[in-house]
Amino acid sequence: MKVATFNINNINKRLTNLLAWLKAAKPDVVCLQELKAEQKQFPDEALRAAGYEAVWAGQKSWNGVAILARKHKPVVTQNRLPGDASDKQSRYIEAAVDGVLIACVYAPNGNPQPGPKFKYKLAWMKRLHTHAAALLKTGAPVIIAGDFNVAPTEIDIYPTKSWNDDALIQPEPRKAFERLVAQGWTDALRAVNPDKRIYTFWTYWRNRYERDDGLRLDHFLLSPDVAQRLKKADVDRAIRGLDNASDHAPAWITLK
Repeated sequence: MKVATFNINNINKRLTNLLAWLKAAKPDVVCLQELKAEQKQFPDEALRAAGYEAVWAGQKSWNGVAILARKHKPVVTQNRLPGDASDKQSRYIEAAVDGVLIACVYAPNGNPQPGPKFKYKLAWMKRLHTHAAALLKTGAPVIIAGDFNVAPTEIDIYPTKSWNDDALIQPEPRKAFERLVAQGWTDALRAVNPDKRIYTFWTYWRNRYERDDGLRLDHFLLSPDVAQRLKKADVDRAIRGLDNASDHAPAWITLK
């Protein structure tokens, strides 16, 4: 099984690129974030024609998450992150696909910090921590994948001081991610590439992609039984260099 995560940064605007990548990479399951499309604007017919069934939670102009599956229909188990009924932002969807529970996350950015958006980020990550613990207790095979909007360590961002005030690398979100992994999850990209500066995001400005000045914001967390099946993990970096590209590249894992 090949599972991918891709912050598409507007699915309708990047649809041609997405379809071309799906055809070339042939992932079995894909978690998409930042759809920037209302529920009725999601291009499900185009994806179905490409061989993928989908479930999604859209939102006008912002956010939005989806799970695509080839040869299987995802069965939704959650379409919001539990823990705050007042939170209407579309940042989490969870579905069963071919015997594996797939959770697709788009964590809050948190900027500017300090401030309300940063507090929301930390509260959201606390809710994810609680729900992830509950998922582990089920004993089911689980993959939590998506844009966590955290570069967990110094090796997950190019050497620079220019991001020092950014919410993505503050101690609190980093500790929250560390505590999450410590529940018993395996950070798949880092497990396969323990010492490599591997990035999934490059800003559009100042030739950051061309200079490979990136950050690793997109992650796979694997429950113990899934981690035992992990074979490969990497990033399709070249997708970021295409015309009309998202500022993220697809990351992927393969399982026995």
